[in-house]
Amino acid sequence: MQVLKARPPSRPRVVILCGGLGTRLREETEYRPKPLVPIGDRPILWHIMKSYAAFGFTDFILALGYKGEMIKDYFLNYDLVNSDFTLELGSKRIERLNTAHEEADWRVTFVDTGQDTMTGGRLRRLAPYLRGEERFMLTYGDGVCDVNLRSLLDHHRRSGRVALVTGVRPQARFGELIVAGDRVLRFAEKPTGGDSWINGGFFVMTPEIFKYLAGDQTVLEREPLERLAREDQLAVFKHDGYWQCMDTQRDMQLLNEQWKMGKAHWLRAA
Repeated sequence: MQVLKARPPSRPRVVILCGGLGTRLREETEYRPKPLVPIGDRPILWHIMKSYAAFGFTDFILALGYKGEMIKDYFLNYDLVNSDFTLELGSKRIERLNTAHEEADWRVTFVDTGQDTMTGGRLRRLAPYLRGEERFMLTYGDGVCDVNLRSLLDHHRRSGRVALVTGVRPQARFGELIVAGDRVLRFAEKPTGGDSWINGGFFVMTPEIFKYLAGDQTVLEREPLERLAREDQLAVFKHDGYWQCMDTQRDMQLLNEQWKMGKAHWLRAA
């Protein structure tokens, strides 16, 4: 049996929530889990992991749920799918012709966190793998960002708080009109959200978070984060750069257009 190599102790683990149904992207998620919806020739989950790996964070825990077996299959067959190889049909012997992958040092733990478990409940089920950590990183399996993840981690250390959330200001979906009477004073094709910050989904947390998670039906973004905010235990890292989620068919098309045009900002972060 092959022995897994030890994890560098100074680098926090990265939790990715991969279990949701993705109902707003039903055209794609009826047949596969949302994290496997592709951007270019790779699933969005690969893009997210690649962004973390660019900063040296390569120890991942995937919280699986809906069609989680497909995510397991993707990684179990990753080497062959992304390599050239020769197959001897009789003996089934495989000779890999190019085996060098940048992802070779990734360490991925797969945990089934339930079909109908909510976000906080999925995180709670990972407690046995995270209680001994000083801190860990967490994100969703459906959004990409060019945030500096080392700066994010340093900001959390300095804050001394239980959790840190990345605040982003996404571009509006439609052009903004500033009018006076029947005249347009200013037109902005893709304005930002002004002074409003929203949850960008890139977190850093300490194991103290598990005290805030009650059970499988706990929604992380409700009582746990609301309570942390009331107790002054939730810090924010404001990110004015690129951020994009994949909630709808339109979002998927946008991300794929950016990929085709060589504008995958999320892979240039480091």
